[in-house]
Amino acid sequence: MRGVSDENLGKESDGQSIPWWDRAWRWFKKGEDWSIALALGGMMLLPLMEIVLRQFDSGISGSSSIQQHLVLFVAMIGGVIAARESRLLSLSTFTAYLKPRYAAAAKNASSSIAVFVSASLCAGSWRFVRNDFADYEAELFPGFPLWWAKLILPFGFFMLTVRLIWKSGDRWWLRLIPIVVSAGLFAFGFYEFDEVEGFVWPLLILVLVATVLGAPIFVTLGGSALVLFWGWGGYWPEEVGPILALNLYDLVKSPMLVTLPLFTLAGYLLAQGQSSQRLIRLINAVFGRVRGGPAIVTVLVCTFFTVFTGASGVTILALGGLLMPVLTAAGYDDRRSIGLLTGAGSLGVLFPPCLPLILYSVVASTARVSISLEQIFLGGLLPGLLLLVLTIGYGVIRQPKREAIQGEAPWDFTSWIRELGRAALAALGEMLLPIVALFALFSGYATPVEAASVSAFYAMCLYLVEAKWIRKVSIVKELPGVMAECGLLVGGVLLILGVAMGFTNYLVTAMVPTQVVEWATANIDNPLVFLLLLNVFLIIVGCLMDIFSAIIVIVPLIVPLGAAFGIDPVHLGIVFLANLQLGYITPPIGMNLFLASYRFEKPMSMVIRAAMPMLVVFVIGVLAITYWPALTTWLPSVVLGE
Repeated sequence: MRGVSDENLGKESDGQSIPWWDRAWRWFKKGEDWSIALALGGMMLLPLMEIVLRQFDSGISGSSSIQQHLVLFVAMIGGVIAARESRLLSLSTFTAYLKPRYAAAAKNASSSIAVFVSASLCAGSWRFVRNDFADYEAELFPGFPLWWAKLILPFGFFMLTVRLIWKSGDRWWLRLIPIVVSAGLFAFGFYEFDEVEGFVWPLLILVLVATVLGAPIFVTLGGSALVLFWGWGGYWPEEVGPILALNLYDLVKSPMLVTLPLFTLAGYLLAQGQSSQRLIRLINAVFGRVRGGPAIVTVLVCTFFTVFTGASGVTILALGGLLMPVLTAAGYDDRRSIGLLTGAGSLGVLFPPCLPLILYSVVASTARVSISLEQIFLGGLLPGLLLLVLTIGYGVIRQPKREAIQGEAPWDFTSWIRELGRAALAALGEMLLPIVALFALFSGYATPVEAASVSAFYAMCLYLVEAKWIRKVSIVKELPGVMAECGLLVGGVLLILGVAMGFTNYLVTAMVPTQVVEWATANIDNPLVFLLLLNVFLIIVGCLMDIFSAIIVIVPLIVPLGAAFGIDPVHLGIVFLANLQLGYITPPIGMNLFLASYRFEKPMSMVIRAAMPMLVVFVIGVLAITYWPALTTWLPSVVLGE
């Protein structure tokens, strides 16, 4: 995990002193890690306290509002840490194909637009907070004025701007370029033109060029919103920034949004230790001797970790080195092994409490379609199981026959039971985590936020026990880095989501979704044809965008379309996510193909050929999910009575 864990901030590894400014920078980074760790910790503990106090007919005043503002803090500071680590989510990988000199020039050019957008959001956030100064009586909790909590918005965007300037080049004169360009764009925006509409398309093209050159996604969406509100929306530049800040602030009021960082925290705590080895041992003890057993081990372990980390790329990078030898030892050649791992890495997205399911529920609600966590979680179970079974079936069929290995011990029932018991006991904590999460959610004893808090607390207990007594590492030194890594992902996603709300706000104001619905209903007269075209479109989106960005950008547009064609909103959501899973392994630019090529050090052409059978398997599964709605809607109707 990232995050500073220097044992001696005052000395280099060879014992020599380091400059004071370097020590100060390291302490500052530690402070960022600790601040987000404390915010996530508070977010986890408050719902737990509510559960306990409820038994005494009591509670914490303003607990919900405090949690929501902690989410805002995590969004901003997580985004700042993501900028610190150069890991802000972007749409383009174009610069990866450039020579270093040209890549540096592209980064500086895209950073110039990024600095302008971030500085505009900083100024707009300050105006948004300043407008609330008159309400001095509003308090987040006794003794803490509400507007103090809102100050994290301008502070976060200010820090983000500084980080973007610093990362724009490795020379001082290069870092001056984004400052000069931003100042010029600010002056241009405040110049009183007789007609501003003519500048909209050139400015949008400028934002698009910056995106291709590697600008973060929040810059693409925020910059587009700034241009559209200014050029076609009739707003002055000083009015647009506060609108976007208000949209971001309103986002955190979504009651379900708190579950997103909590479930993600549970996954990162789980992934930090040796859970993968324990699960591999357990599943191998159960299936290792049956035909296709290694494939079953690979698929189940990959699925489990994608469920709790929310990112298939993390699964491939983290588990590829562990599972590749398991497959090759069973007789799978490199090509079959890489193909299976590349496909299995994207499984898990449809199983609760995976992050994309939560994010879809939140974003769909902004499009005035109510989908509860319980609905989307239950809706994904059977489709997820279908893809899981299909992938396991492929792995079993593709295992080559092999003779008994010389010296291999014959199967013994007593030995098998003994190993199974030891493996089950070792992995008991990991096996209980999904049970704890689902029981808390569906038992009725806890709200969705409290269920997420229980899951995160349980994962924290597992982490503390392992770190202290098994791995014997310093919790104080390691934990802030782990939680900062979680905050980095969550902050990057929430930052995009908040800015995207401003972009969506313009689209709604301009009636773009309505126009799309009118065009689709006039030209497509069959829901089945609509679903087929939607599949093709979403596969392309899955190739070009990561799943979090796709949810944020595309969902507000397709939800009204689904309603117009009478598609059940839960079914539409699962179809959406299943297609994005498929896009991950669709050549030539599926994200998992690149990650597998990097992880296994194989050329892209070989990885693409290896993944083609898995692509066929996923296509079959996605078509079944798309055209068999009962697979998605039956379980929610039975369990929830809807």
